[in-house]
Amino acid sequence: MPNKNSAIHKTVLKNALLLVVVFMLISCQSAPAATTAPATAVKTATLAATITDVPVTVVPPTAVVTPPELPATFQSTLLNPLDTPHSYVKDSCQYLKNKWDASNAKPGTVVMVIMIKGIYKGPVEEGGGINYNDLNQIMEELNRQNFQAINTEQMLAFMERNAYIPPRSVMIIQDGNRKHENFSEHFGSRWENLGWTIVNGWVSQPGTSEIVWRDNIALETEGFVDHQSSGVMFGIYLSDDSPADIIDRELQGPMDTFPERFGKKPIAFIWPGGGFGQRPVEAARQLGYQLGFTSNSRGPVMYNWVPQANDLDPDRPALIPEGKIEDPLLTLPRYWPAEALLEIDDVRTISKQAIAYEEANRETEMEYYNIVCAPAYGQIPAP
Repeated sequence: MPNKNSAIHKTVLKNALLLVVVFMLISCQSAPAATTAPATAVKTATLAATITDVPVTVVPPTAVVTPPELPATFQSTLLNPLDTPHSYVKDSCQYLKNKWDASNAKPGTVVMVIMIKGIYKGPVEEGGGINYNDLNQIMEELNRQNFQAINTEQMLAFMERNAYIPPRSVMIIQDGNRKHENFSEHFGSRWENLGWTIVNGWVSQPGTSEIVWRDNIALETEGFVDHQSSGVMFGIYLSDDSPADIIDRELQGPMDTFPERFGKKPIAFIWPGGGFGQRPVEAARQLGYQLGFTSNSRGPVMYNWVPQANDLDPDRPALIPEGKIEDPLLTLPRYWPAEALLEIDDVRTISKQAIAYEEANRETEMEYYNIVCAPAYGQIPAP
């Protein structure tokens, strides 16, 4: 029989052990929790400490770059004081880009435009005419001083956008309708040996001989003679007093005749008798003429540089002031043949002066272009 006291003893020990376990569990639950900060709090505190340790940097505002002032237009004392250079490219950025583009004409490139009418073996019988021997002397001197003849398309491309032409160029314009012999005898050797083109101010007069037409069509096709318009009727002198129908006839007539006969539209108008005015110039521009040549002897021309006068010169009353018309390309000057030989040296010197002036100001103009123009116009092509 089991011992009753032993059973009781075991029960008491069991209960005692249970009480100890319960006490320990209660002690663990009631003990204060460890003071461990959350991870996010630690990171925040660390970042704050790091920011505090870095010194504050003040970022300055973007600096404003002031472009230099562009230099004044080149001047030459070899021009008459009343004949001042007039520009026609209004966009200074486009002008500078065209001017300094290495593939274009170099700054200082010059064109001497010479007017010729009849060519005579003996005494000269008209104003603007020239003796054959004097003409030869002019041509020889031009060649000796490294001038080269250009045609109207070359002239237009140069004057409008500074397209390349020889640094010393000459444009020889003979006014009036001429037979084949006139060109072959007086200019043929230069065409054959030098490739010099002659520009002809053609009058689209009704009733012109078909023989003369055929001669000139052949010359045009060959490329020897570059025909441009000089109106419709001989002896017409256009001005602001001319009736509107006369202005229209003289300007529109060649636009109709040239495509049929010469296979092209004229791009230049050689003002007949040297007469022009505000109304005729505006009408010519509206009809599509892009160049115009007066009989005003004022000097050579360069890209965006045409010598003109704003007021009448009492010492030269025959020269019509063209500056106030504000279209230099349609009122370009021409040297008379009697003065051309003596002026060749001055034209060459003006070119040299312009080259020196432009090179001296190149750095300033390039700085201006890079600040003001380059973001919209792009960089100027390098040599």
